[in-house]
This record gives sequence, structure tokens and C-alpha cells, in this order.
Amino acid sequence: MKETFEGANELVILVDKQDNETGVQDKLSVHQLGLLHRAFSVFVFNSKHELILQQRADGKYHSPGLWTNTCCSHPKPGEMTIDACNRRLMEEMGMTCNLEFNFSFMYRCKFPNGLTEHEFDHVYVGKTDDLPLLNKMEVKNWRYVNLRDLEKEIESQPEKFTEWLKICFPKLLESIKCYPFKS
Repeated sequence: MKETFEGANELVILVDKQDNETGVQDKLSVHQLGLLHRAFSVFVFNSKHELILQQRADGKYHSPGLWTNTCCSHPKPGEMTIDACNRRLMEEMGMTCNLEFNFSFMYRCKFPNGLTEHEFDHVYVGKTDDLPLLNKMEVKNWRYVNLRDLEKEIESQPEKFTEWLKICFPKLLESIKCYPFKS
């Protein structure tokens, strides 16, 4: 495959199924080979308990134009996951807030362009009423959504959402029951 994308040469952290680091490798080959690597997903809520969703930019190397959680990415080698969450939240959405770890999950998904996401994903949750200032290279649009409305929308129109959001969302709903952002 000759596909390339911005950041293809960035290094990501390879992990085993217990999230123990096993090495580093460039992002493109990791996604071509479907290697398990560390990632994170951030879910930011406002004081009305609405989730900020982002629509991925049309130029993204997979899942372009789809709706997903507030932000997601990979920590760099040597970078703490929480620091990577804060860095990417600012880079993608132009915002900051206090984030707390919520849960982790693993998933594997093959995309039509031949790339495969195989991630050990750490989920963080935060709260702010600040509005995003989008990086248009990363994010096409954003919106607030109530969790129950999002649940219905994912069920009725799953093709509009990223695979990891569809996998992660039921786990988020379950964890939110004990969280101060309950809808």
C-alpha cells in the first residue's frame, strides 16, 4: 500500500493486551499491519451534561467526515497519556479542561482503505462550558448532544459515526452512571 497521510512517520507506542509497552513504530506501518498500540479517547461535557461531538475533517486518513467523541489520538513515546489527551484536546478543539481517567477498552477495526485500527484505548472524561475553537485540518464541525439522543442516533444511523465511538459508547453510558456527568 502506498497510502500516506500527515503524521504517517510519527511514532506510536506498541503494547500487549495488558497495555505493557513492547516498542514503538511509525503510525503508517502500525495501521497497515494492524498492530496493537496505545490510544486515548476524550469525552468532554458541558454543565447541561451534553457531550461535545466532533465531525472528523474530510482529509483524515480513515473515517473522514464521521462523528466521534470530543477528541482522540495516540500518546507519543515517553508521553503520559493524560498529557497527550490535554495536548490533542488543545490541538484539535482549541480547548482545555480537567480530565479524569474513566476506563480502557480494546478494539480492532479494518477500514475500506486497507488500514486497521487495533487499539488499547484509554477513555478520559472532562467538563467545561468553554466552546471549541476548531483546527479545521483535524475537525470539520462540532455539536452538543444529550447522551440518550446520541444513543438513539447511533442506533438509527450507525454509518454516521466512527467505529470506536460505536464500540465505546455503551461502556461510557455504563460508567457514566457513577460519574458526576450523569444525564
